[in-house]
Amino acid sequence: MRNLNLDLLKRIVATYSPSGNETRVCELIKEEVKDYADEVYTDPLGNLIVRKKGQGKKVLLAGHMDQIGLMVTYIDDKGFIRFTNVGGISPAVTFSQRVIFENGTIGVVGCEKIDNLKDLTLDKLFIDIGASSKEEAEEKISIGDICVYYSEVIMDDKNIIAPALDDRIGCFIMIEILKALKASENDIYFVFTVQEEVGTRGAKTAGYAIEPDIAISYDVTATGDTPKSKSMAVKLGHGPAVKIKDNSILCHPKVKNLMIEQAEKNSIPYQLEVLEFGGTDSGAIHLTRAGVPSGVLSIPSRYIHSDCEMVSLIDVSNAVELSLRILEEEI
Repeated sequence: MRNLNLDLLKRIVATYSPSGNETRVCELIKEEVKDYADEVYTDPLGNLIVRKKGQGKKVLLAGHMDQIGLMVTYIDDKGFIRFTNVGGISPAVTFSQRVIFENGTIGVVGCEKIDNLKDLTLDKLFIDIGASSKEEAEEKISIGDICVYYSEVIMDDKNIIAPALDDRIGCFIMIEILKALKASENDIYFVFTVQEEVGTRGAKTAGYAIEPDIAISYDVTATGDTPKSKSMAVKLGHGPAVKIKDNSILCHPKVKNLMIEQAEKNSIPYQLEVLEFGGTDSGAIHLTRAGVPSGVLSIPSRYIHSDCEMVSLIDVSNAVELSLRILEEEI
């Protein structure tokens, strides 16, 4: 396994940056990559674009910085907070979770009395920050504020368990690629995108502006290796997954085959992924302008969109290794 910067990984997944407010993780990444790039800038929507110049084809690599969250919609007279979702929030996962706001205020998600768990919906839930009145709550929280799941990052020599691995793990992989890439004929744009969780919005504008010849996104994907899970040919620890399709894209054969050929040529473990739901930044990028051949290298993850997403470090290492072999080729 490659010598990964695991301290950086811990910091990235623990950084507050929900959709629409990715500033903190953007600044962290910018500081980390500035000495390895020829050009670093932020576009009008907030995407961080890091360029490694070359004379060859224009390659866009994308991973999204944002994470799902809960946005305050109402504070009642007793200081309890109602909310709406920012991205894919499950009521069952959210109930009883700890959450944290940008200013450090921590709360817990409670629920009205219900007789059946089938009746559990987001509008039955509320956030309790320990306030005794609306006025006390408003000293810390305002309408429109966003909180995210708050839990400890757990890591051993095999796996990491943390919130926001979707898709800070993709951002981390891109940083590791940038630092390790010695030479490439390709003109490579590492794009750390915004607002993927609410409609791949950053990827749309970045893809349009850069107009790449080829694009690869890094994101998590579901697994089929837990008890009685939905059947899916992806397992934790068996290698990064070369996406074939999801709801947003049928991956271009040129990109898919390039990944597979380099994995087999360099004896790097990989899996094939057919995801029957969801989408990634490549779903937006491949429809940019006249069209961009696009693919996705996915990181198998259990418990996606929870406070305890689980990823194998060996899959991360192999994703970096495979990406380096791809980029070293003249695309």
